[in-house]
Amino acid sequence: MFVINTVSAVYIVKNEQENIENSIKSIINAVDDIIVVDTGSTDNTIDVCNKFNCKIYNFNWNGNFSDARNYAMSFIKSDYFIFLDADEYFEREINETDVE
Repeated sequence: MFVINTVSAVYIVKNEQENIENSIKSIINAVDDIIVVDTGSTDNTIDVCNKFNCKIYNFNWNGNFSDARNYAMSFIKSDYFIFLDADEYFEREINETDVE
């Protein structure tokens, strides 16, 4: 029996329009969904994420990264997940085979 696992990429961001597109492009073909928790961006971060059909949630920043991470985790429905910073990316685009 072949089991197909699902994978989510998760970002916690604020004002990352300059970085997040490269990161998303490097993982988009390897994950089933992309969860973005925005902590108050005032630039075009959300517009960039919308181009890739990310699931976007807003979190009122309270100075506690753990709270933001726990909030993000409440939206993960996949079997596996990876947290990425917006400036982290794979040097080549990865795909489902790389994840297996």
